[in-house]
Amino acid sequence: MADIAPNGLNYPWPTPPETGVSIEVAPGVLWFRLPLPMKLDHVNIYALDEGDSWTVIDTGFASKKCKAIWQAMMDGPLGGKPISRVVVTHHHPDHIGLAGWLQSDFGAELVTTRTAWLTARMLTLDIQEVPNAESLAFYKLSGMGADIYEKRSKERPFNFGDIVAPMPLGYTRIQQGDQITMGGRTWDVHMGNGHAPEHATFWSRDDNLVLAGDQILSSISPNVGVYATEPMADPIGEWLEACERLNLLVREDHLVLGGHKLPFTGLPNRMRQLIDNHHSALKRLEKYIAEPKAASECFSCLFKRPIGEGEYGLALVESVAHLSHLYQTGLATRELRSDGAWVYQSKG
Repeated sequence: MADIAPNGLNYPWPTPPETGVSIEVAPGVLWFRLPLPMKLDHVNIYALDEGDSWTVIDTGFASKKCKAIWQAMMDGPLGGKPISRVVVTHHHPDHIGLAGWLQSDFGAELVTTRTAWLTARMLTLDIQEVPNAESLAFYKLSGMGADIYEKRSKERPFNFGDIVAPMPLGYTRIQQGDQITMGGRTWDVHMGNGHAPEHATFWSRDDNLVLAGDQILSSISPNVGVYATEPMADPIGEWLEACERLNLLVREDHLVLGGHKLPFTGLPNRMRQLIDNHHSALKRLEKYIAEPKAASECFSCLFKRPIGEGEYGLALVESVAHLSHLYQTGLATRELRSDGAWVYQSKG
């Protein structure tokens, strides 16, 4: 019996699988979960039966714990059949973390977008023992709180290679408009953007399945942020464009298999929610910056809840993204404040 949630979606499996246990969500399609050491404490993995092997979608972090869970899954629910192919939706560590391990130790083919592969491989090779000057400058420009800035300026920064296995040379590229056969189905490949550049989603031609990664989630909106690597990026604009484009594909009966939270139906409703939520946030923010404010001063407007230290970084980059979108679309101005932070002010 499906649960109907307050947001109007239907959840055919309201209880997720236990670690190492699978739920068959469609013929030959298994749903697993792997743990994450953060507030969003899991990532969803899907295994598609190829007859004599499996294709798996995304991988979880590179850690001894996750490797042990993978081995138990291979020996148990996956029935000892090899993993012949790992398909990665986007480059974030919880999705690509063990792709290189599955390639090098098990001979799996890696299939992903060019942007995802190049970005992930570059980041795994870029090890920083101390914070780089560009990131510290970006924090200053974003108005990062003095206490958090002082702490981050002295500690070893997060390194992609800490939780992503080394990635060997070689992968198979997918791009917008491609078709791919997985689990006895033909899937159309459509790219999302905003949360991650060139984020792959897969839409089955043979039934109602959508493999959505983090582009479409049931009860949360994925983080959309600006980083020091591209400080004038406009991921909010890219996110909204991708949502409107993907919205042309949706059907009420689509079963969406996302990278986090629960599989669901009711995709037309969810796409409208995702689009409207960001437009609402931008309208709130435009009013909120009638007086000049830095990105760090807009958390209460955007998130409507307290932001702890563990969430601070993600909140900051998302706040920058929304403010920069208003600036780049001509709805706000910005200038450097005496403390070195960009402050934004609406033109209205």
